[in-house]
Amino acid sequence: MSMLSMEAGEQGEHTLKRSLGAVNLVTLGIGAVIGAGIFVLTGQAAALYAGPAVALSFVLAGITCAFAGLCYAEFASIIPIAGSAYTYGYATLGEFVAWIIGWDLVLEYAFGASTVASGWSGYFTSLLQQFGIQIPPQLTASTGTQLVLYQNQWGPVMSLPPGVSDAGLPHVTAAINLVAMAIVMLITVILVIGIKESANFNSGIVFIKLSVVAIFLVVGGYFLIRHPGLARTNWHPFVPPKDANGNFGWGGISKGASRIFFAYIGFDAVSTAAQEAKKPQRDMPIGILGSLAICTILYILVSLVLTGLVSYTRLNVGAPVALGIDATGVSWGALLVKIGAVFGLATVMLVMLLGQTRVFYSMSKDGLLWKWASAIHPRFRTPWITTIVFGIFAALFPAFLPIGRLADLVNIGTLLAFTIVCAGVWVLRVRHPELHRPFKTPLVPLVPILGIGSAIFLMSRLAAITWEVMIGWLIFGLIIYFGYSVGHSKVQKLAKAQVAD
Repeated sequence: MSMLSMEAGEQGEHTLKRSLGAVNLVTLGIGAVIGAGIFVLTGQAAALYAGPAVALSFVLAGITCAFAGLCYAEFASIIPIAGSAYTYGYATLGEFVAWIIGWDLVLEYAFGASTVASGWSGYFTSLLQQFGIQIPPQLTASTGTQLVLYQNQWGPVMSLPPGVSDAGLPHVTAAINLVAMAIVMLITVILVIGIKESANFNSGIVFIKLSVVAIFLVVGGYFLIRHPGLARTNWHPFVPPKDANGNFGWGGISKGASRIFFAYIGFDAVSTAAQEAKKPQRDMPIGILGSLAICTILYILVSLVLTGLVSYTRLNVGAPVALGIDATGVSWGALLVKIGAVFGLATVMLVMLLGQTRVFYSMSKDGLLWKWASAIHPRFRTPWITTIVFGIFAALFPAFLPIGRLADLVNIGTLLAFTIVCAGVWVLRVRHPELHRPFKTPLVPLVPILGIGSAIFLMSRLAAITWEVMIGWLIFGLIIYFGYSVGHSKVQKLAKAQVAD
């Protein structure tokens, strides 16, 4: 704890620049959260798992996030440095657990940015096609993706409306997703230039996409008020009966919550910017809890309006919100939603890559990763080498690989991080009750226990293959830990020096 407190007080050209206020932090969280969840996952979760009760899935996921968010807020006020769950685990549960969570966060941030990049590519190419601009379809999707031409627009076969066959439609096989690569590299450049520039870019786009979401809610909600019979039909039954695959029914609500957890990734990324906040003890809790509260309310409202406008059985498409606003007869609606998605998903990638680089920066500062990972650019004051490395890494995945399962990997990584943070708050209260806590999690240990239990429950609802891949990823990380980190760790060197004395 003392080493971390000293690091939090460091200043100079080799440290991160404190330039973010409470508004920047709230918009940073909203920038990450409002994106793939509203524009893609809401429809998919409704169509495949929960039906109209997907609104309850968002409530369940939001409650889980609330428990974790309260714990994140306490930690961020005590330990205002970069690193998020990794740093909190390091301070309370030891270096080994911290390594596991830091390595696990790669699943959340870097793979998450790759997943979102593919979604962004789909919306962007669709938007260009509406203006008559055609990018060669072979360059717009991951390698091997089958694309078809329908109504003068290229898209994945799975995006065809129900009842429309791809037989007789022009087909191509994608070679590489250059569009996704380009947006990731552009965001990487923005992040290298500076945190203040990145935050201002993010804040501007957050305003745009929140306006788009607000217009959807107003137009869709007004249409449902004028046509109450439509909502009654589409919301009945609100909890569809369980099918042969175990989806829908009351169990489908929790299964839907485990899948849409991707939609909440981002509020915890606010904590990775703690070392760049002007007044972290005050502003970090505001940023974390404020962004979480705003986004949860928006998710619930959007899911209710969307499933009221369109039967949940038709929502397993790439742009469900556009489909919903089309049902209102507002001709400019789909175009507006695509513009909102293009901006919205861009900020999700920005915050995810920001979070990933700050975690690796902190791990390198602790000696657990190579020194280049914490190198700060003398002019821009950002961890520029790490940012470029992970930008390339995140750009390559959507370019070449089918990443349909990456969302589940991101979910399990996030839930594991939440579990460790909740446990860490409880442990720190027992070990160091005397610490000054500018923000205190209420009802400890009840809130941490509920956070741990709800996260583990949602993890248990994920597919077995997700667990297998995560375990394999952690084993690979442990090879690096025992091969490099143990020999270079600051804590290990300090322990050896004390023994020598």
